[in-house]
Amino acid sequence: MSKLNDLLNELCPDGVEYKALSDMFIQLRGMSGVKNKWAETGNCRFIDYMNVYKKIVVDVNDLPFATVEKQEQTVLKKGDVLFTAASETPDECALAAEIEGDIEDGIFLDDHLFGLRIKAELNGLFATGYLKYAFRSLYFRTIVNKVVRGATRHYIAKADFMKLSIPVPPLEVQREIVRVLDYFTLLTAELTAELTAELTARKKQYEYYKNMLFDIDEVEYKRIGDFTDVFSASRVHKEEWTNQGVPFWRSSDLISFFNGVDNPRGKAFISYGLYEKLAAKSGKIHKDDILITGGGTIGIPYLVPNDDPMYVKDADLLCIKNNTTVISKYLYHYFLSEEFRSYLNSITHDATIAHYTITQIKETPVPVPSIDLQKKIVGVLDRFDIYTKDILCGLPAEINARQKQYEYYRDKLLSFKELGA
Repeated sequence: MSKLNDLLNELCPDGVEYKALSDMFIQLRGMSGVKNKWAETGNCRFIDYMNVYKKIVVDVNDLPFATVEKQEQTVLKKGDVLFTAASETPDECALAAEIEGDIEDGIFLDDHLFGLRIKAELNGLFATGYLKYAFRSLYFRTIVNKVVRGATRHYIAKADFMKLSIPVPPLEVQREIVRVLDYFTLLTAELTAELTAELTARKKQYEYYKNMLFDIDEVEYKRIGDFTDVFSASRVHKEEWTNQGVPFWRSSDLISFFNGVDNPRGKAFISYGLYEKLAAKSGKIHKDDILITGGGTIGIPYLVPNDDPMYVKDADLLCIKNNTTVISKYLYHYFLSEEFRSYLNSITHDATIAHYTITQIKETPVPVPSIDLQKKIVGVLDRFDIYTKDILCGLPAEINARQKQYEYYRDKLLSFKELGA
């Protein structure tokens, strides 16, 4: 930062010139008419909205192929900058990515994108990499949002966009900005790779011990129905769902929880009165009972953490009651083992739509060692499970912190006093 300040004081002590995009760039337009997107072969390479939305740099040599009727577009060149043409939110409109690599045979830019190319007579005005940061800076996002139009679909008119301006500091200043921001980008990428590798290793270790610990010599197998009860809920009609009350779980709720994400379908509830009425018939769900998915993605377990009232969708989720023969947490881990998954596949692989029924659950064999050995197995697997989840939770938090640090320095580095202001 001190080097950048020295350069600014030396080369532009009175401020930095801001220039309109129309004075520096020609605009590249996307076209409609693309077919067979994301193919392995075709008459052109293809780039669309998601390529630009997700990346700050796009290597065109990594793009898939497509087929178009007319290839009338200008061939993209290294240094061209592409923008999302429209989006559902203003903040995702005119997001930028810089092009790396040349393709002599052409690349098709669909009509959800447009681009900018520096005018030939101004080649050398920008240092390599400067534009990809300048067009994603807080300053540029702020002025973009001021000219975004639309209600449900947002866009920027070509004339309005080309009137926008960006700072054009001396090349030495640009190069120092790129050097610092490239360094932050590299650090974030390295951190992500390291944490992802650590998470992968811990998951593999957990999988190994989980499957090894259930490979028990001379252990007795018992059917679930021989040592506990299994029941299904009474029918709840969709018109009986409410926006508050007793949580009403469907298989999608359990699977979303298992994967650590929010259910895109949202939450569902039933009234307390209906819960009491139905639970009196089917039975209540208590702490340490196990819920297991019975339809769709079957055999996914959930260990009930407390005695708070909850109810479940019939056939979607089935309840295995807590018992004194098999520790619930031991049974939960067993449901995640390869042995159980293989057994489940053997009894459902011929089904058009897989179901895991009460009868099938009761007939499911489970290795049942002594309670002491069950406790030891649970202790080992719980430690691995907690460690893996800690890394899993920490990974996005750490990456997000680095991303915010990068954005802070990017916006600080690209905030200039305007010449003459």
